[in-house]
Amino acid sequence: MGAGFKEQDRSHVLEVLSALAPHLGRWDPSDVDVEISVKDRGGKEQRVTLRTTLPGLPPLVAAATDPHLVQALGAAKHELIRQIEDQKSAREPKNNRQLRNKTIRHLR
Repeated sequence: MGAGFKEQDRSHVLEVLSALAPHLGRWDPSDVDVEISVKDRGGKEQRVTLRTTLPGLPPLVAAATDPHLVQALGAAKHELIRQIEDQKSAREPKNNRQLRNKTIRHLR
């Protein structure tokens, strides 16, 4: 856990972020790095940022601003899930022409 979080927040943060597990399951857990931080904690412009590094993908950063920490954490989590799913689908052959197998042309 990064800046702005206290040790007593740890169990709640881990519980909320456990929803990322199904989206990160295709990677080896030792290769997955997720960092969370909060800026201006308790203020009107409180900002939660989630950063993740996954093999084969560019670094992903999701942020959310909300005066309530729980809502900001949830919004950042949903944004990170969206980014992960977008990256995964962009790399699927059906969505990426370069990854599709070449078609067999009919012989005359």
